[in-house]
Amino acid sequence: MSAFDLPLDQLRTYAPEVAEPADFDTFWADTLATSRAVAAEPSFEVVETPLRTITTFDVTFSGYGGQAIRGWLNVPVGASAPLPTVVQYIGYGGGRSLPHEWLTWASAGYAHFVMDTRGQGASWSPGDTPDLEDAGTPATSGQYPGFTTRGLERPETYYYRRLMTDAVLALDAVAAHPAVDPARLVVAGESQGGGLALAAAGLSGAVRAALIDVPFLCHWRRATEITDAYPYREIRHYLAVRRDEVDAVFETLAFFDGLHFAPRATAPALFSVGLMDETCPPSTVFAAYNRYAGPRSIEVWPYNGHEGGQMVQQLRRYRFLADLGIAP
Repeated sequence: MSAFDLPLDQLRTYAPEVAEPADFDTFWADTLATSRAVAAEPSFEVVETPLRTITTFDVTFSGYGGQAIRGWLNVPVGASAPLPTVVQYIGYGGGRSLPHEWLTWASAGYAHFVMDTRGQGASWSPGDTPDLEDAGTPATSGQYPGFTTRGLERPETYYYRRLMTDAVLALDAVAAHPAVDPARLVVAGESQGGGLALAAAGLSGAVRAALIDVPFLCHWRRATEITDAYPYREIRHYLAVRRDEVDAVFETLAFFDGLHFAPRATAPALFSVGLMDETCPPSTVFAAYNRYAGPRSIEVWPYNGHEGGQMVQQLRRYRFLADLGIAP
């Protein structure tokens, strides 16, 4: 692995003009309103675990189309007041796994909600939420293995319409718990999780801060043209077979591109990028970062790939939130 993208000085000003769908806002307003209209009250069931300093709740809430989505809520034992809460989204292929794998935030005194990822959880950590299509409306007539091509024919059937809706409605759900301070909700994630955090920040007015690390789901077309790595390679395989659908595919993907969520996001944000990242190339990250509307900063890791700053980045996250006054 080596640096392969634009030089850092060019990355810092890289802000390509990318066509935005004229009905982008209407599409998302209608999608969210329709799902909120059929949402049930979230449930929070205490889970018996070996943990002695953290209470875990098994959460079920209504996501896209009212479908049941799972999650874990970890809360420090003895918390006496509503807490700042980190809502975390998971990287590509992973699920919520087990509660004791998510101790970083609750150990620092935050409430921490981990949203399961519909249909995923069979690549590197298990999940518990199926991906259900709209009744009577098949999501796809064919896909390349993976999730980036599921339902890609139309924005209405695309997989990430459902998942991004889940990400926004997770904020609604977790705010209902008495341990959570709804005025101090933070979205966070790495890779796919970072892309979902960016989408949630752009679609929900409830976000107080955003932690967006090595984000996937940004600047789709450039990513498919400059990297051989998965998951973007799934799109390339799909288009190599469906040769006459290139324009239609990127018209669909425009509704789910971080470049269009970024100008709508106003919460303070901390991004991170690895300059040797072949999975989510640096130019795709900076393309979103440079369009972000709210106060922003970015940690650059020159000799790292998609792993980014890992636990060193976690120290930066703690400091970033503390500087914003979002601390237990």
